[in-house]
Amino acid sequence: MDTEQPGYSADKQQLQARLRRIEGQVRGLQRMIDEDTYCIDVLTQVAAVSKALQGVGMQLLEEHLQHCVAGAAASGDTDRTEALVHEATKAVERMLRA
Repeated sequence: MDTEQPGYSADKQQLQARLRRIEGQVRGLQRMIDEDTYCIDVLTQVAAVSKALQGVGMQLLEEHLQHCVAGAAASGDTDRTEALVHEATKAVERMLRA
């Protein structure tokens, strides 16, 4: 793990705001269940929350590629670059399985 700041540091506040909105959506889902909301309406909101989380994940992946992977490549550290590309590939695989 790097000791330098993560690639998303510049967008940290924006990411936190997005995650707070998603947190609110999840609380809304809990209320919908508490209120016995129609199944399809709940499922629609579940899909919206999932899409929102995928958007955060894609933003983090893009930042990782632009900052971490590109930085390692620019430094000429091929072993580190390969490791970071492999790590990013595994992260994409996890996102696709979710």
